Amino acid sequence: MDIYLTNTLSRSLERFEPLHTGKAGLYVCGITPYDSPHLGHARAYVTFDLLRRLLEAVGYDVRHVQNFTDMDDKILARAKERGVSPFYLTGLYMDEYFEAMDRLDVKRAKSYPRVTQHVDAIIKMIARLIERGYAYAPGNGDVYFSVSKFSSYGKLSKRKTEDLLAGARVEISSVKRDPLDFALWKGSKGDAVEWDSPWGRGRPGWHIECSVMSSAYLGQPFDIHGGGQDLIFPHHENEIAQSEAAHDAAFARYFVHNGFVTVNKEKMSKSLGNFFTLKEIYEKFSPRVVRYYLISEYYRSPIDFSDQSLKEASSALGRIQEAVDLLEFLMERLNAGPVEPSSGDVSRKAMALMAQDIHSPSALAAVQDWASAVFDHFKKKKFDARSAKIFLADGQWTLLNLLGLPPEGAGSAPPEAKNLLAEREECRKNKNFSRADALRERLLKEFFLIIEDTPYGARLKDSIRGSGVRG
Repeated sequence: MDIYLTNTLSRSLERFEPLHTGKAGLYVCGITPYDSPHLGHARAYVTFDLLRRLLEAVGYDVRHVQNFTDMDDKILARAKERGVSPFYLTGLYMDEYFEAMDRLDVKRAKSYPRVTQHVDAIIKMIARLIERGYAYAPGNGDVYFSVSKFSSYGKLSKRKTEDLLAGARVEISSVKRDPLDFALWKGSKGDAVEWDSPWGRGRPGWHIECSVMSSAYLGQPFDIHGGGQDLIFPHHENEIAQSEAAHDAAFARYFVHNGFVTVNKEKMSKSLGNFFTLKEIYEKFSPRVVRYYLISEYYRSPIDFSDQSLKEASSALGRIQEAVDLLEFLMERLNAGPVEPSSGDVSRKAMALMAQDIHSPSALAAVQDWASAVFDHFKKKKFDARSAKIFLADGQWTLLNLLGLPPEGAGSAPPEAKNLLAEREECRKNKNFSRADALRERLLKEFFLIIEDTPYGARLKDSIRGSGVRG
């Protein structure tokens, strides 16, 4: 199956053609671990988890690399403020990142390189850029990339250099030859962590790190570079310039960028103070609901955050879970035997939709159609053991392998509860309805189980399970 991606370089939908048959290299810009991960981070890493799952589902061996910027101004300032080591601080928030993403069922990357592990390679690349005339050291310990020397600067952001002076995050310095020139190496300021270099003690600039780490793990060029739209300029633009200037080769073939999370239509960010940490959100909504909410919108579009949006996601996910629960009930009732998850009609349809630029909302719609078919077949008593097994296998494969929404196991009611249900059914046959009602109440009060009468017989349901809303 062909996969099509919107390539920011060309601003068009392109068929993915890997550099190496059957393999895909994916580099995603990671977090700066100085604070708790928030919903904006989750949007990015769930997006690229979807892309990885899609690539793997169609047969690619994916080499997924995601860095940690484990040394920069924000880290040093926060560590000093708290009176802790910068390495203690970054270790703390890297652990918190992994915990938050694991709960979202984001697959772990194959490698997580850190800036502090690649300083020697960064110094070598800077020296090469100086040697080739693309960078200069003004003598104060800094080293800058000369933007004017790279003729195709702006090809990713589609901005002309004369229009970029008012662009975001352009550093101003009296020692720079041009205001657009950006730092490759920052001379010593007496910070807690610095390294020796040919230009004096200091530490790497921001952009150089990803050029070095991506090429170290994936080579140059590599297949796909991912990140949020805020990284298009200047970060990814600068990565292209320094990487291609150093190696006379394309940097990456496809650039894929996800849209922002907004609050009241304004971008969520720490600097604006309108961000919500995942830890805070998980106190109110389950991580599965958060993931459903994030993939319910096309990845390139903004997605607006609100409790109401998450409640709607909870209801939609609960509907899918109910379809799975009904099928699991049928499997037990019909003695259908174990299910081996495999692809089928819904998974093929969902994959085809996802292959068109990771269009997860359309894939979710296909799964909701599947749930509707389950409810219809169940109500009309169309299921037998074989068809129930096929439906369940297809739905489970799609949810787990393609969308990262593994269904919750319905679980088995305790033997005493099953005995009470059997007794209740016997009372109904004997028209002892008062006793049957009493048993229903007992199941609810003692086991938090409700009884649902279905065309296939009565089943027990957890009265507090599956809403996805906390408290």
